[in-house]
Amino acid sequence: MQPNPNTGTLYIVGTPIGNLEDMTYRAIRILQTADFIAAEDTRHTGKLLHHFQIKTPQISYHEHNQQQRLPEFIDKLLLGKSIALVTDAGMPGISDPGSELVKACADANINIIPIPGPSACIVGISASGLPTDRFVFEGFLPVKGQERQRSLESLQIESRTIILYESPHRLRQTLQDLANNLGSDRKIVLARELTKMHEEFWRGSVESAIELYTSNEPKGEFTVIIAGLQTAAPVFSEDAIKAELQTLINEGISRSQASRQLAQQTSLPRRQIYQLALTLDDNESPE
Repeated sequence: MQPNPNTGTLYIVGTPIGNLEDMTYRAIRILQTADFIAAEDTRHTGKLLHHFQIKTPQISYHEHNQQQRLPEFIDKLLLGKSIALVTDAGMPGISDPGSELVKACADANINIIPIPGPSACIVGISASGLPTDRFVFEGFLPVKGQERQRSLESLQIESRTIILYESPHRLRQTLQDLANNLGSDRKIVLARELTKMHEEFWRGSVESAIELYTSNEPKGEFTVIIAGLQTAAPVFSEDAIKAELQTLINEGISRSQASRQLAQQTSLPRRQIYQLALTLDDNESPE
């Protein structure tokens, strides 16, 4: 379904996570021209607006008043007004308020336009040195109880790189929980104060991270990047491969087909398996 062209537009505006030079020209223009700005903290956003000389009025929108604000914002948008949604830092809705408003606008067929900007999870993993081809973003873990333990247990078998957010006063407990559930030798990167003056990437094991912050007070907001579970590939002996090949050949499968099938099952090169197949008696198999 196409958005209704007669409604206003919700702009999801990414703002800097620290360094104001990361603000885009497009984001500045949208904040200048929107009818008003929905801000997580109007005082915090006010500093950003003052820096870029933006005069657009703000309305507070945060987790404690979002249910009250939602109908108000939807009414304004249906009347043709434009809203620029921002949070204190980064992309709205990513571990910050915003997703409920976006969903409500989508349900009401209101135009939604994202204005890309920095996001701590992407910034963190990009410089982590851990695999970036596949990753999972978990945001903030539940604070305590069974919900937290279930989340930690679900990560035990996660093979993708894992990204968490954590506050300084809960970092030590999270590190200990990671050691208990994922193992103290798991590789980890602690990205702190991203894009700011004291930006830091610390790399090591969970155990060494615990040692570091046992004697040092955690400071700043942390993006925690954790290596996924690494499982050793099974080792197949040449005799075992030959035996399986012979079984397949005896069942009437050609050497080529049998080699292809075993290559998929073992992740070994098909050419290598086919060379072994050539040494077998395949008189009963079709070519």
